Amino acid sequence: MKNETHPKNNKLSRRDFIRTSAVAGAAVLASGGSNIFAAGSDTIRIGIIGCGGQGTRDLVSCVKSSPGVEITAMGDLFEDRMKESLDKLKKDVPAALKVTPDRRFVGFDAYRKVLQCDVHMVVLTTPPHWRAQHLKAAVQAGKHVFMEKPAGVDPKAIRSMIETAELAEQKRLSVVAGTQRRHSKKYQEIIRRIHDGAIGEIVSGQGYWNGGDMLGYWKWYDKQALSDMEWQCRSWPWFTWTSGDHIVEQHVHNLDVLNWALQAHPVQCIGMGGRAVRDLGNIYDHFTVEYEYPNGVRIESMCRQINGCTDRIAERVVGTKGFSDIDRGVITGEKPFRYEGPDPDHYVQEMADLIKSIRDGKPINEAKNVAESTMNAIMGRMSAYTGRALKWDWAMNASKLDLAPAKYEWGDLPVRPVAVPGKTPLI
Repeated sequence: MKNETHPKNNKLSRRDFIRTSAVAGAAVLASGGSNIFAAGSDTIRIGIIGCGGQGTRDLVSCVKSSPGVEITAMGDLFEDRMKESLDKLKKDVPAALKVTPDRRFVGFDAYRKVLQCDVHMVVLTTPPHWRAQHLKAAVQAGKHVFMEKPAGVDPKAIRSMIETAELAEQKRLSVVAGTQRRHSKKYQEIIRRIHDGAIGEIVSGQGYWNGGDMLGYWKWYDKQALSDMEWQCRSWPWFTWTSGDHIVEQHVHNLDVLNWALQAHPVQCIGMGGRAVRDLGNIYDHFTVEYEYPNGVRIESMCRQINGCTDRIAERVVGTKGFSDIDRGVITGEKPFRYEGPDPDHYVQEMADLIKSIRDGKPINEAKNVAESTMNAIMGRMSAYTGRALKWDWAMNASKLDLAPAKYEWGDLPVRPVAVPGKTPLI
């Protein structure tokens, strides 16, 4: 069956988009097609929603992680991106690729069609704006999930993600997030020792993702004849509504490690940032945020995407009896330690852990952790954009910030202005 969906004809109001998520889940459950994986079966069928470079790499990692994994459904906004993904999968994991033409879906409603297929698990790798919406639909449809970080781009999405995390718990579904450091043997051992008191009581720390511009990794599309919506969706890393800005899309990794080490989320923050060299989209190219955790612990956060500068990607915590450079696997102080054991590919390990949890019938659920770590980053961005300090409880429970467009359709969508501290309102 030929897929007739075309970007120019595919439009969905925001209200319809949200409503159809629930309808898709209800329809699949009513038909008995949710097909929750039965422990002990040999084959796990997976579908992907979002066939870009990261999603394709995640599929390859998933297939390499465990035997008996088949890719049987694919969905994306763009047909050319799906073709690129198919070409790479045919080269890298040909035996696992079982996607027939009638299970390749294009458009804003492609996610619904993937979820209606007979898959046990879905990989959610669209731009971050859609993460919470797609997770909700997947869990309602009874699917196990691997989802890339971050969990969303605004407080509304985070509230939704936390609600869905609770639903996944009730339905005994596994949800693993792309914060792959949590699946690193090195990180796990260092964090275990920190929690066991190896550095005493944590009093401060730092997290960094200071690196170069991402133009060598993500593609920027010149607008030319593209509609506003298509241009922004294709160039999603450089727009706040699609990516959350790089503090959310990228620095969330380091913030997640710090939350993990402290076993808490911040209570408030104050941040600053700006665009020193960037002229694409409407996101910043640098941020610095001070997060205050319970008991007055203060964590300094820095992230940057500018070429030609000193790079640092790291996490450190300081305690009353020593300190740990977590990323290096080192503890210094009264109980020194250096991790020298095995540390398999984290991207493969996170998939292996997920597949094992499904086969064993022992679900793991990382949705709330990644939602809270993403909220760290969203708070920091909101503070930097507005110049205002803000508290976690207000941002999580009272903020009305919602970056979603009024409609999901290929048409006009004016670019929001670059935020100006002291002028951009705190919403």
